[in-house]
Amino acid sequence: MFRPEYWPTDPMDGFMGNGGMRGGPPARRFDEYYRCYPVAMLPGPERENVNHGGKVIMPPSALDKLTRLHITYPMLFELHNGAKEKMTHAGVLEFIAEEGKIYLPYWLMQTLILEPGDLLQIKSTDLPPGQFIKLQAQSTSFLDISDPKAVLENAFRNFSCLSKGDFFTFAYNDQVYEMAVLETKPSGSKNAVSVLETDLEVDFATPVGYEEPQRTSGSSTPGSVINNGRLPAGGLLHPHGTMAQSINYAAIAPEATDAASGARAASSNFISEGQRLNAKKGSKAPTPKASTPAPGATNPQHPPPVRRTNGPQPLRLPPNQLFFGYAIKPPKPRDENGQIIPEDQPKFQGLGQTLRGKKKDLGGESTPTSGSEADSQKGKGTGGSGRTLGKSKR
Repeated sequence: MFRPEYWPTDPMDGFMGNGGMRGGPPARRFDEYYRCYPVAMLPGPERENVNHGGKVIMPPSALDKLTRLHITYPMLFELHNGAKEKMTHAGVLEFIAEEGKIYLPYWLMQTLILEPGDLLQIKSTDLPPGQFIKLQAQSTSFLDISDPKAVLENAFRNFSCLSKGDFFTFAYNDQVYEMAVLETKPSGSKNAVSVLETDLEVDFATPVGYEEPQRTSGSSTPGSVINNGRLPAGGLLHPHGTMAQSINYAAIAPEATDAASGARAASSNFISEGQRLNAKKGSKAPTPKASTPAPGATNPQHPPPVRRTNGPQPLRLPPNQLFFGYAIKPPKPRDENGQIIPEDQPKFQGLGQTLRGKKKDLGGESTPTSGSEADSQKGKGTGGSGRTLGKSKR
């Protein structure tokens, strides 16, 4: 639905604005009515980035009129739903819609309480560059995003402006997240800011439905080891942590005997033959069946599986939980033949070696001598005369 207006006959009328050499009337405001439809009804392939953005798709005639009105970039608009008295702001992405129609993201239609085919008023406007916005996630699933800053920076590429009270959506990792705009700065009469070419500071409020984790009062220290509210000298060494206590690690540890004894007790029940009270004395016991099936027999009965009564018992944990509390047992060292080396084997059994020569004893055996022993033995006499470097004259 269009409202015909008078177009000036002089193409130069108002050219160069009020500050130019030719005077003229001030630039008029774009103001039109269109039938609104969701982006999902736009002909062509599905465009998810448009549906989770803050820009609309207008007809080509809107671009022609915006050019005549000298509306400069960025083109920002006020969206008015007069029937519900709702208003918000949006940018424009393309001018490819059918004449008389405008396509909006679904969250914009929900914000303005619009149905497909309703009449929507579009007005051009100017918004200040944003400095600060405060957002609130509408579900706790937003906390699962590892890097929300990078995700929001990528999502804001599809937005031109944000208004206080908007509930916009963005898609990430095959999931749609909904955010509420609680506050915008600078705060003016329009309560909206432009997010194009500006440094925007973002703050987050507590997500809807989030609950603070409850902290248990008191200490995890057993009360039996506390004397008059004081810990013993040297502190305490907890035998098991909270995770080990919650899974009852003491009963399933490899060195525990509770699980093994319980398994033996359970396996020992109801394993004997039944006895009848009115059985005769001369009656014979039933012949046990052979464990090997006879040829031609069908549906052989296999013996029940044997329960494991020794070794570590199976550890069953709920999903997304790990346990690293098993005791560390390093492997025992082995020799070249693969035999386990006993721990009590003496070490350093070899004889010491010296750089000096060996001295033969009377038995012809050579024993190593240290330097101190060799020096002491030089001074001892052996019944012979000493040797000198020079020959003595007789």
